[in-house]
Amino acid sequence: MQTFSYLWQIFERKKYNKIYNIRLMKFIVSSTGLFSHLQAVSRVINSKNSLPILDCFLFELTDGTLNITASDSETTLSTSIEVNEYEGEGRFAVSSKTLLDALKEIPEQPLSFDLNQESLEICIQYLNGKYNLIGQNADEYPLTPSLGTNAVTVDAEASVVLSGINRSLFATADDELRPVMNGIYFDITTENITFVASDGHKLVRNKTFAAKGNEKAAFILPKKPATLLKNLLPKEQGDIHIAFDDRNAVFTLENYSLTCRLIEGRYPNYNSVIPQGNPHKAIIDRAMFISALRRVSVFSSASSSLIKLRLGNNQIQISAQDIDFSTSAEETFICQYEGNPMNIGFKSTFLIDILNNISSQDVVMELNDPSRAGVIVPVEQDEKEDLLMLLMPMMLND
Repeated sequence: MQTFSYLWQIFERKKYNKIYNIRLMKFIVSSTGLFSHLQAVSRVINSKNSLPILDCFLFELTDGTLNITASDSETTLSTSIEVNEYEGEGRFAVSSKTLLDALKEIPEQPLSFDLNQESLEICIQYLNGKYNLIGQNADEYPLTPSLGTNAVTVDAEASVVLSGINRSLFATADDELRPVMNGIYFDITTENITFVASDGHKLVRNKTFAAKGNEKAAFILPKKPATLLKNLLPKEQGDIHIAFDDRNAVFTLENYSLTCRLIEGRYPNYNSVIPQGNPHKAIIDRAMFISALRRVSVFSSASSSLIKLRLGNNQIQISAQDIDFSTSAEETFICQYEGNPMNIGFKSTFLIDILNNISSQDVVMELNDPSRAGVIVPVEQDEKEDLLMLLMPMMLND
């Protein structure tokens, strides 16, 4: 009975519009399908925008396909969904918060959208009710930038790009003075792609041989679009298409398209800071190492998070102290160690972050001396991957 009443309301509305010759755009779409797409693109919208129109979704109906766009003026995320029935074509903008809040409690069912293209009145009908709201003029929505004729293109598996972003995103900086450090550096050659991130204290270099370019090129992907891709790529199958010029990049996925402004500037020579020929090497159980660091770091100074590693005799001792509160802790466990005994200090939170972003059971820590960076690599590298992480030491008082 409810379904009959719902269909009758749609029929009556169509008859009224025909009599009064009102120019309408109509479409019917799945409620859960629409909501999932809206939720995905809404992540690009800032809580506060310089342009009020950026608080909205942009809807564009063309040939039975509904394109939905969200933007913060620097990053634009678009998706498309097929509609079940439609009449007319057009564009309109609608408040993202209002629409998301209205649709999130509606179970799977058809939603009927009617738009008066002159007054921008929107009527959304569902099984037991309807919403009436006012849209905004789509012409006010900023245009998505297009790439120049010199754009470089690369195709790579979604899983490869996801792995590169996952491994390196945590090491990006928040540095107003050195903005090039605030993103992930894509270093593309004809043999591989290297994902690099560093905040000056830690560095990640993730080289993959599962993807390559047709020419040598590079760009710096800002943190926000990298985070958006991290959320979108797990659901993707097959290859994604990457195109970029000096200012913008476009990532084309199966169901989404991400356009973003790139960070301009020259990325530092990351290979030059990686120490070579380190004489001290320790093979350590990664899970055991993380657990011990978490226990001992509780007693480190809150201001420095300094922990000391003492390596020698095939064992590693982790210690920490907080002189202000007269607290300390130490823990010793077995490892495989080659080299002379040595002490070195690290910030515990940084070391734990690095170990959490390596998946192998054991890691190799390569050291030169207490004043030079420590290199951490997995004992077992993933296929077609060369992962290296680096951490700058902290000065010890003893």
